[in-house]
Amino acid sequence: MPSSSSAGLLHQASRVDAQARTSLLKPDPQLDHALTNSAANGLPAITISDLQGQYLALQCQLINAKSVLEIGTLGGYSTIWFARTGAKVTSIEIDAKHRGVALENTKGLDVEIILGAALHVLPKLAAEGRKFDFIFIDAAWEEQWQYFQWAVKLARGNGCIYVDNVIRGLLESENVGESDESLVTKVGREDKVSATLVSTISSHKGKAEEMFDGFLLAVVKERQ
Repeated sequence: MPSSSSAGLLHQASRVDAQARTSLLKPDPQLDHALTNSAANGLPAITISDLQGQYLALQCQLINAKSVLEIGTLGGYSTIWFARTGAKVTSIEIDAKHRGVALENTKGLDVEIILGAALHVLPKLAAEGRKFDFIFIDAAWEEQWQYFQWAVKLARGNGCIYVDNVIRGLLESENVGESDESLVTKVGREDKVSATLVSTISSHKGKAEEMFDGFLLAVVKERQ
């Protein structure tokens, strides 16, 4: 059970989020429909927040991304944010039902949703010579490192890799510390990228114990 201090912090975080939504976001029927349609079809309520969607879209605009690879589609909510920047989005989803809902939600956008396990699909994309400007990893936490390794191969020089929920994974681990192995330590030894870890606090999940999260952001160095 959360403490009174953490409950108070959640309340404050919800006020901050509410102000940010009111001030920085505009009403969006397509995104709202994606959420309601996903819920109506029984998809789990684990999508990114609207503020995070805006952040991802801004990241793509900052690097002028023309191609985005998304690992983990769910109902296509984040996919919509990416596609509306003008980028071509290739998304991978392991669940056929989720893919079907995502296809409904992204209708009319420049989106390709591939059905399959990411670790089976990614080698095929590499074999085809596909390259991406921005790669968003939001799938099985236990496979983040494998996804990241493929992302490095699939990213253009100076391309960006964003791995979601990294801090939540670390916080929920019983063995985290300077000497323990994690995605962060493995990425730190990867000389093909420059990377950082960004902490976030949000009321999006509605639970005090899930307020704290964050992501790993990496840029793939230009190949010599």
